[in-house]
Amino acid sequence: MSINATLLIQMIAFMLLIWFVNKVLWAPLSKLMEDRQKKIADGLSAAEKGKHELELAEQKAKEVLKEAKTNAQNILSQAEKRGSEIVEDAKVKAAEEADRIKASAQAEIEQEVSRAREGLRKEVASIAISGAEKILMKEVDAATHNDMLETLVKSI
Repeated sequence: MSINATLLIQMIAFMLLIWFVNKVLWAPLSKLMEDRQKKIADGLSAAEKGKHELELAEQKAKEVLKEAKTNAQNILSQAEKRGSEIVEDAKVKAAEEADRIKASAQAEIEQEVSRAREGLRKEVASIAISGAEKILMKEVDAATHNDMLETLVKSI
């Protein structure tokens, strides 16, 4: 064979090889590479989306935390206010109770004083009656009179 025929056969064989590689190997390999690129692109997109969602979640968490702190401060201030109201109410009730106890004690003291005066009046009356009886039973002379007066003064 001549060199031209050999060269022509080699060119045809090379073209068949290129066509075979393109059809059998290159197309599936290209498809695999495109699929891999798509997966990588989707992964990067999902990572960006996840990063954005993470930022949004952090902002929301900060807002919720801030709101919770505000609510806690409001609850604490209300509790302190209610506590001071309870203390003030207790002070008022204690003052009222003290006044009531004081009035009751004062009334009891007045009753005791009244009873003591009544008791003293009865004793004075009984002493006066017994002194009068003694005077009337005995003779009236100066010595007896002085003795009875001394006895009467000692008994009071």
